[in-house]
Amino acid sequence: QVHLVESGGGLVQAGGSLRLSCAASGRTFSSYAMGWFRQAPGKEREFVAAISTSGAIKYYAESVKGRFTISRDIAKNTAYLQMNSLKPEDTAVYYCAAEGGSSWVRHEYTYWGQGTQVTVSS
Repeated sequence: QVHLVESGGGLVQAGGSLRLSCAASGRTFSSYAMGWFRQAPGKEREFVAAISTSGAIKYYAESVKGRFTISRDIAKNTAYLQMNSLKPEDTAVYYCAAEGGSSWVRHEYTYWGQGTQVTVSS
């Protein structure tokens, strides 16, 4: 089992940047693929980005390609989401997730953090 805690959210102007962090508990962080999702008010939660256990494979939603970068630091048990060129439509609660099996490629995860708010003003 893994416990996830997100941080780094906040208020930023359009065009700005934020870096979200997801700290994972336990000593098996390297065994989990990691993902980021977001949920805007009145909308369903949507996939944003994912990274494999080794970091060699990354997936991105079309809406964030070229602007967001997912990464992970095994030594720090932490996953990151670097968000650049932010737009008002990126405003949402951002969640990180972890999955020890293969379902992560279908954007299906077992473990979830509590979320961090990102607000982009125009």
